[in-house]
Amino acid sequence: MIEIDIHKRLHGAHGEMNLDVTLEIQKGEFIALMGESGSGKTTLLRVLAGLENAEGDINVEDVVWLGDQKKLPPQQREIGFIFQDYALFDHMNVEENLLFVNDDKALAQRLLEMTELSRLSHRNVKGISGGQKQRVSLCRALMKQPKLLLMDEPLSALDPKMRIKLQDEILKLHKTFGITTIMVSHDTDASYHLADRILVLDHGKIIADGTPEEILCKTSTVTYTLLV
Repeated sequence: MIEIDIHKRLHGAHGEMNLDVTLEIQKGEFIALMGESGSGKTTLLRVLAGLENAEGDINVEDVVWLGDQKKLPPQQREIGFIFQDYALFDHMNVEENLLFVNDDKALAQRLLEMTELSRLSHRNVKGISGGQKQRVSLCRALMKQPKLLLMDEPLSALDPKMRIKLQDEILKLHKTFGITTIMVSHDTDASYHLADRILVLDHGKIIADGTPEEILCKTSTVTYTLLV
């Protein structure tokens, strides 16, 4: 289980606000984090990753990542992070990008096979498509078999056909490795098909928490124009 109780002052889209999130996430859950731009979604991911400071507590499977007297450095947190801009090493080929994280060739080959990238393993990443780069980024994030996978709009830059393909591969890898996953997304279709649970963040606070059916399909008092 992941237990989160964090607080941080932010400058949001509508001025200053407080990021106040208290949350429990079960091991192996797939969470879609939705809400309008500037609501604090990416900041929450970065706090979980240890890339930004916050007050409060983060406990992951009884290990303290953040507490009154402790802040675990990012490199000691068992996370994989997929950024919007891929963040690959352009001077390396596909396989080298994976092995830079963890020198486990068997795991690298398995991940490349699962994402249909084996034939590109020795291709420089500058010579592959955006969809392929995002799949390489996904594989690289899993090279240390993290406890927590964080994804910031992983599908936003892709065409519809590639978006569906990567969506399927994300779900396959999530289930195969049993990883707890949190994905920031504005894509209601992807969130509906991928997530076990959807959280809606507004002005730094969770205003809705439920299954995709409860959040996206049922009439609610929540203004879901926030999602698009």
